[in-house]
Parts: sequence; structure tokens; C-alpha cells
Amino acid sequence: MEQLELTFEQALERVEEIVKQLERGDAPLDKALALFEESAKLIQSCNKMLDDAEQTIVRLQRNQDGEMEEVAFDDED
Repeated sequence: MEQLELTFEQALERVEEIVKQLERGDAPLDKALALFEESAKLIQSCNKMLDDAEQTIVRLQRNQDGEMEEVAFDDED
């Protein structure tokens, strides 16, 4: 399966499908290796999407006036 622009959920679902196929143990060695390689690339892609998402997360905190304000996830006081 050629990797297209998959969403996180689609990539994760494909990894789960691959795991099920590999767990059955009925794939020839070359097919099993290709599936393993595909899953490794998908996992890497999922990790990148998670890292990118983490960079955009904001948390709310109260300012000195008691109002809620958005603060970048990596901004620490």
C-alpha cells in the first residue's frame, strides 16, 4: 500500500490491520517484511503528527486579573 496523506486515525487503523495480518503468521516472509516496513513508516508518521500537535497545544491559565488566557504549551513560568 502506497502511503498517501493519511490522517492520524487512518494511519493508526492501518497499523492495527498490519499487526493483525502479521499475528496470523500466514504471510510469506517477503510480504511480512514489506508489511513490517510499512507499519514502521506509518508509526513514524504518527509520531510526527503527535509531535506537531503537541507544539500547537495551549493550556489555559489565569492571569493576574483572574481572567483566563491562552499560554503556549511550552511556555513555563
